[in-house]
Amino acid sequence: MQNEGAVTAITAKRLTLALCAAGVIGGAVGAIAVNHNNATAQAPATVAAAPAPAPVQAPPAVAGAPASTVSLPDFTTIAKQNGKAVVNIRVMGTTKTSSRGMPQMNPGDPFYEFFRQFQDPRGGSQRDAPVFGAGSGFIVSPDGVILTNAHVVQGASEVTVKLADRREFRAKVLGSDPRTDVAVLKIDAKGLPTVPLGNARALQTGEWVLAIGSPFGLESTVTAGVVSATGRSLGNDSQVQFIQTDVAVNPGNSGGPLLNTRGEVVGINSQIYSQTGGYQGLSFAIPIDVAARIKDQIVATGKVQHAKLGVSIQEVDQSFADSFNLASPEGALVANVERGSAAEKAGLKSGDVVRKVNGQTIIASADLPGTLAVAKPGDKVALDVWRDGKIVRLNATLANADDKAAPDEREEVAAADKGAKLGLALRPLEPIERRQSGIASGLVIEDARGAAAIAGVAPGDVLLSVNGKPVNSVDQVRDVVGKSSKSVALLIQRGNERIFIPVRIG
Repeated sequence: MQNEGAVTAITAKRLTLALCAAGVIGGAVGAIAVNHNNATAQAPATVAAAPAPAPVQAPPAVAGAPASTVSLPDFTTIAKQNGKAVVNIRVMGTTKTSSRGMPQMNPGDPFYEFFRQFQDPRGGSQRDAPVFGAGSGFIVSPDGVILTNAHVVQGASEVTVKLADRREFRAKVLGSDPRTDVAVLKIDAKGLPTVPLGNARALQTGEWVLAIGSPFGLESTVTAGVVSATGRSLGNDSQVQFIQTDVAVNPGNSGGPLLNTRGEVVGINSQIYSQTGGYQGLSFAIPIDVAARIKDQIVATGKVQHAKLGVSIQEVDQSFADSFNLASPEGALVANVERGSAAEKAGLKSGDVVRKVNGQTIIASADLPGTLAVAKPGDKVALDVWRDGKIVRLNATLANADDKAAPDEREEVAAADKGAKLGLALRPLEPIERRQSGIASGLVIEDARGAAAIAGVAPGDVLLSVNGKPVNSVDQVRDVVGKSSKSVALLIQRGNERIFIPVRIG
């Protein structure tokens, strides 16, 4: 696992993405990933929502200054009532370390013999060294069900939960889902305080929210701010549409609740963007709608299933909007449809632009996987697709994300001469690729090895012909190569250039 505040560069200033709570290794955390939905998961509130906080009136306006109607919220009631259900999580794991080993150095080093005389003749041994981490969580059931982040408990051999009343319990990890970074714990207790679950879809930009957790191990810390954006995609193959806030969230806050002014949990604090690993004003929470669905599956079955449509998508920018005669650059452009997938069975094609899912408008491409993030395998979705200048309605039955994709036409081409290989992995050009490149026919080279790589063929090249014969399928390439004994001449499109490359196959 990575150290707390592990980061990924995202800007020229090396702004970095860090998981904001500790996992196991050395006070460390793990990385995350995610997948699909359409229907909002409804998690019943276990206790009544906290009373709305009384607004604090702004101070009287200075004479001559414009009157102000802005009032600030008072979070004392929420902090007092819901803080009781927020817990501190400590985890312990082990890692292998070497002992009595010799420093790595060149045998020619003058100190090599000096160190070798102290080396254990049996060689260096490995031993288990304890490592520790910490995070936050919150109780959602009086019998001890707790929600937190998957990266908080990743790799943990022992999990201890400390309640707000200072009692401590050994916790069992009922299950975790790295795709959504949600984990469910269980402690043996009854009559515990809980927090009500709200509706993250109702959040609006500018709305006040607060976080309760244990940043840097400081338990029951309350920080507040506003919702900066909703439906925020962070990449990382993540289908979660995060809630972005400017609430101060730091290492140790991970897994803690993000609450609205009604005292309802609307998210689980999960990630931060940071240059230092600490607060930078960019915090991200997993919507509680997603987390509640994951929790329900784990409690019921101990595992999680994700739905899958089976498409690769791209952002629709102004140039694509102009090309497809769209009034605005909105939607998810389908770049590729997986063979045998729910998308293919529904009739989706490369070049389609998905504009709505079950009536919900898709603005950015990330809205499509985000909308599907809480769907289950077998759910039916209605897709409004822009095709050939008009909207087409398609109905898809979502598949299981764990199902293996059907093999596509990316095949390695072998020659007949004693099994010698050309060394190319090929697939047909997609319609959208034809339009963008202006190439009417050919095969995309996805991988080049062996003889082809030695000759200078590279992934991303487009194979137009072999020995002067145009090729549009792998079978055509195989046929021509199979009749050649020593070498073949490949006509390659590389960028705006066309070049012949001779490849020896004998």
